Amino acid sequence: MNPRPASVPARPVDEYRDSIEQLLRPLAARSVEAASVPAALGRQLADDVRSPVDLPVFRNSAMDGYAVRAESVATTPVTLRLAGIVAAGNAGQTPLPPGAAIKVMTGAPIPPGADCVVPVEDTHADDGTVTIERGRGTGDFVREAGTDVRAGDLLIDAGTMLEPRHIAALAAVGLPTVSVFSAVRAAVITTGDELVPAGSTLRPGQIYNSNGIALAAALTANGVDVVSVEHSTDDPDQFRKLLGAATDSADVVFTSGGVSKGDFEVVKDVLAPLGGLFGSVAMQPGGPQGLTVVDGVPVLSFPGNPVSTMVSFEVFARPILRRLAGLAPVDSYELPLRNEVARSPEGKRQFLRGKLIRAKSDHLCTPEAVELVSGPGSHLVAGMAWADVLIDVPAEVTALPAGTAVRVWSL
Repeated sequence: MNPRPASVPARPVDEYRDSIEQLLRPLAARSVEAASVPAALGRQLADDVRSPVDLPVFRNSAMDGYAVRAESVATTPVTLRLAGIVAAGNAGQTPLPPGAAIKVMTGAPIPPGADCVVPVEDTHADDGTVTIERGRGTGDFVREAGTDVRAGDLLIDAGTMLEPRHIAALAAVGLPTVSVFSAVRAAVITTGDELVPAGSTLRPGQIYNSNGIALAAALTANGVDVVSVEHSTDDPDQFRKLLGAATDSADVVFTSGGVSKGDFEVVKDVLAPLGGLFGSVAMQPGGPQGLTVVDGVPVLSFPGNPVSTMVSFEVFARPILRRLAGLAPVDSYELPLRNEVARSPEGKRQFLRGKLIRAKSDHLCTPEAVELVSGPGSHLVAGMAWADVLIDVPAEVTALPAGTAVRVWSL
């Protein structure tokens, strides 16, 4: 077993986060690739997109009804000869004869000579005629070509994170592909002899491996392409093999477990001799942390307790990864505590799990307070499922009475 370096004094949370951000910031210089419009959902647009066509492409009806000349229906009721019918998808090039009407479906071309549409509910059709009960003015229920966007107009700005509404616009103007930044690629390695996959029968001393699944989900939700999720026992050779494959395929590697002060800390034992910095950050949970660069690839090593792993991700990795992906920053704001924090460790910034209390009388369901969920223990992963925020307790605070304003971070 490799000797371990002397302990590094506990670092402030913000200082350690800055170190990680400096390490990951170069990942912003990502390559550009073409993606099909359906596959571009959740990707960051690399270039401005301009519309190749007018939208609407042609003059069409906004309603099922009758295309007429406004002057023909200036006085109602009036009965007009029915000169034809135009369905959506038809060319609709037959001109409208004087004193007549042509039935049109929603989206169908407006016949030449017509200047308005009378909705079908304002009419009564008979054999070869239609009676108009209510007149319409020029332009009523007519969608003119280019009223949404003109060919050549800016459709979506470069840097936009493409959401369903953007995909709809891209598809509507007929674009099959767009240029997007390649996503940051991440690999996940969990460690520990005690971990087994879900569905296995637990033997004495074993627990289910939740960290690999949880980290992969957190990365995916924050715009990262997860290229692999692997598990290593406490055997250094196995971990080295998995680490080599991870650094070959990923831009950043996340590990969980094996970073503390025990006898079987495989991550620390392998990475410390490679220049890895391992030590404590002044926080709870998530104190033991490791940071290494292996073959040019950053390796972020989190502690193995499930809540410690997830809180570490939220505090250290999520903010920079969201910026790299073009996603909105994590929301933070102040709310009063519904219950007290009886004790918080002096000198450590504590991240407690909290649930928002919303005003029932407010139709917007605005949060009015936050309450603690479960306890502070780093193993209480089921309790974290009930939380929707982290409560940020400053390092110098040792207790908080109910009603105190605290800063919360959205999960």
